[in-house]
Amino acid sequence: MKTQRPEQELTWSWGYRPRSALDRVKAMAPPPPLAPSTPLLHGEFGSYPDRGPRFALTLTPQALHIQRLRPKPEARPRGGLVLLTEVSGCCTLRSRSPLDSAAYFCVYTYPRGRRGARRRAARTFRADGAATYEENRAEAQRWATALTCLLRGLPLPGDGEITPDLLPRPPRLLLLVNPFGGRGLAWQWCKNHVLPMISEAGLSFNLIQTERQNHARELVQGLNLSEWDGIVTVSGDGLLYEVLNGLLQRPDWEEAVKTPVGILPCGSGNALAGAVNRHGGFEPALGIDLLLNCSLLLCRGGSHPLDLLSVTLASGSRCFSFLSVAWGFVSDVDIQSERFRALGSARFTLGTVLGLATLHTYRGRFSYLPATVEPASPAPAHGLPRAKSELTLAPAPAPPVAHSPLHRSVSDLPLPLPQPALTSPGSPEPLPILSLNGGGPELAGDWGGAGDAPLSPDPLLPSPPGTPKAAQLSPISEGASEMAASSGLPPPTPGAPVSISAGGPPDHLLPPLGTPLPPGWVTMEGDFVLILAILPSHLGADLVAAPHARFDDGLVHLCWVRSGISRAALLRMFLAMERGTHFSLGCPYLGYAAAHAFRLEPLTPRGVLTVDGEQVEYGPLQAQVHPGLGTLLTGPPGCPGREA
Repeated sequence: MKTQRPEQELTWSWGYRPRSALDRVKAMAPPPPLAPSTPLLHGEFGSYPDRGPRFALTLTPQALHIQRLRPKPEARPRGGLVLLTEVSGCCTLRSRSPLDSAAYFCVYTYPRGRRGARRRAARTFRADGAATYEENRAEAQRWATALTCLLRGLPLPGDGEITPDLLPRPPRLLLLVNPFGGRGLAWQWCKNHVLPMISEAGLSFNLIQTERQNHARELVQGLNLSEWDGIVTVSGDGLLYEVLNGLLQRPDWEEAVKTPVGILPCGSGNALAGAVNRHGGFEPALGIDLLLNCSLLLCRGGSHPLDLLSVTLASGSRCFSFLSVAWGFVSDVDIQSERFRALGSARFTLGTVLGLATLHTYRGRFSYLPATVEPASPAPAHGLPRAKSELTLAPAPAPPVAHSPLHRSVSDLPLPLPQPALTSPGSPEPLPILSLNGGGPELAGDWGGAGDAPLSPDPLLPSPPGTPKAAQLSPISEGASEMAASSGLPPPTPGAPVSISAGGPPDHLLPPLGTPLPPGWVTMEGDFVLILAILPSHLGADLVAAPHARFDDGLVHLCWVRSGISRAALLRMFLAMERGTHFSLGCPYLGYAAAHAFRLEPLTPRGVLTVDGEQVEYGPLQAQVHPGLGTLLTGPPGCPGREA
């Protein structure tokens, strides 16, 4: 069983958290690609139960190849190719029978079924080529370690031995769940899908249910962030909005905002998850499929710089956006459909129909600082439309730990956490304690067969040398924290005052609201159906508003629709947005520009403004992009359409 040397370098991975700006740039750089067919490990395994066939396994950088050897080799193997993009994790097992000297290696996969939906499958292989259990265990651990390294982007040794010592401590994630998000299904989806998959991946977690608006914002302000490798929201986009703004309100915001954040979609608005899904190379998905795709990417580890938009409101207060600022049709639909929240994502469809029936126009003044570098477009053959008499820029072609949270929580750690009484009506029941490497009750059914001794987990990840046996983490509290590069943007405007903010970087491109704009800005005034400023590609899980946008392109993508567009044309535009082809329609009322900053001055006395889907005070506002200010857990990048 020969080991080939992969030419792979260490990238950002679970268990390694770069601190300096230079470390972050180096760590986020993709590793040199390996040849997809390079064999890394090859060996023969039995199956579980023992009376099953025998297999030849070959591990490559992209897949686990399975070939049946006995009783009869298959000419066309079924299920013989397990893509690593569909693997959540693996573990080693041992039989509870003292007479069984074999060790076992289990792989958890989520392949697509005939109808396209993902389904969970566990494949268990028997390492029995040696006479003693210790030798067989070493072989099973060698395969589990190699597969885990590939999943997490860790390097494999060239000529050295593959042992569990190569693996860092299990990453520690803080999961924040809005239990009533997504028609009230968020908790159920988290319990049935997210937590088992995270356990399969060997990730350590602590889960807290949010109980009210801004609860997540208060929680992250009191965290000792050095104890966590990432904060993941299990909800819609609104919970992540709270987390990011909470981090930027801390006294140590410059370091706090570097904390990797992730999102697992369990809400009605899942725009960022749609962009993460696209970045990972998966086909467009909704509901459970989108959740499973994003969970698979989270299990792989890997992050990406995330642009944030600082938005200054009429009152002078400032908030930070990772998604969008909307005025007109989009914000009207978002807020007015709140009363249909029980419908889940279908609320937006119903809201769109009602919005078209009562289509409004709004008069306003819209100004922006054009980008000096034009973004790349996925469809260079189709230029973007130019609104009449306007300038628009078209894009060119771990060790055990114990927490003491103050809130309802669940942990995978072996020490049970206190479960305070649930006082809210309809509060979900507490979860059973899950353990690493497949020890949870959800996984027990994978390792038992009629007439065969059941299997039990055999821990793969020992504590790294020098790690204390137990690490007591700080309590999670609310309130203030205990802790006290080049942006690629144009130089600051000479003499322009800087906006005052309690936290976050200064807006050096923006003069105060109400004062004249500096030279170089473009201004238009008129009647609009909608104005949308968006950072990532997606406005919703199935709406690709800016198909050429990237998480770290340093740009805010501005779209507007002038008055005069018919209801039918507006509907066609949103239908085309599901495929990201709305700019190819040639609609004369649709405009686009890429910018570094913008100012919006509504001249209509009544209307709705939203930031990341949250309604804010109505009146003039302005915003500036801060490139790469945050860090987003995205998983490894993929090639679009790789599932096709």
